[in-house]
Amino acid sequence: MKILSYILSPIFGLSFFLILVVFHPLQWFSLKFLDFNKYQKVVDWMNFFLVKNLLLIGVTVKVDNPHKLPENTTLIFVSNHQSLFDISPISWFFRKHKPKFVSKKELGKGIPSVSFNLRHGGAALIDRNNGKQAIVELAKFSKKINKEKWSAAIFPEGTRSVDGKPKEFATNGLKMIAKYNPDGYIVPLTVNNSWKVFKYGKFPFGVGSPITIKTHAPIKISSLPFNELAKKVELTIITAIN
Repeated sequence: MKILSYILSPIFGLSFFLILVVFHPLQWFSLKFLDFNKYQKVVDWMNFFLVKNLLLIGVTVKVDNPHKLPENTTLIFVSNHQSLFDISPISWFFRKHKPKFVSKKELGKGIPSVSFNLRHGGAALIDRNNGKQAIVELAKFSKKINKEKWSAAIFPEGTRSVDGKPKEFATNGLKMIAKYNPDGYIVPLTVNNSWKVFKYGKFPFGVGSPITIKTHAPIKISSLPFNELAKKVELTIITAIN
């Protein structure tokens, strides 16, 4: 299987990079000469192709969502974090709700398409070494998604789990978003197997391990005191990790 990984990985990596390069000017053009909604459509289709690109290494993505998610309100998608391939599936499959990610500031430059979208698409770029900046940025982000009726997506573990085992959740970011969106809902998500794409390290990519995302029942933010709410969300997510 690892031999196959070495064969398919360069093809996958090149295709992944080309998708980002092609969609970078398309994002720029749509934002400058069209409107934000058209720009969002371009980003959605980029995420579609990034999800489908995983098929080159035999990785399918399935979202299990038996729930009707609330509309015309803010949703906060809270998920465990296993790899960068958690992001495009969440963006694509929940595109109707326009999820905007909380991300580290370093990703806001240097990566074709990705950095542009983080800077211009409504994400929160957090400086982990500057607590004051993080608070100000999260407050601005939280108010913006409330005003626009967008949704937020946040990984409370902060860093990716390289073996799939959950790390301790840090909930300060979630608390800030919930504070400014008391009428919204938290939607817990459990990602399984995306870490296996990097089970050999950065190269080659792991092949043939399907990624699944389980959607749990939405929880009204105002239904519980925040500490109880955060514990319930964390337990819901981690108990579904395979």
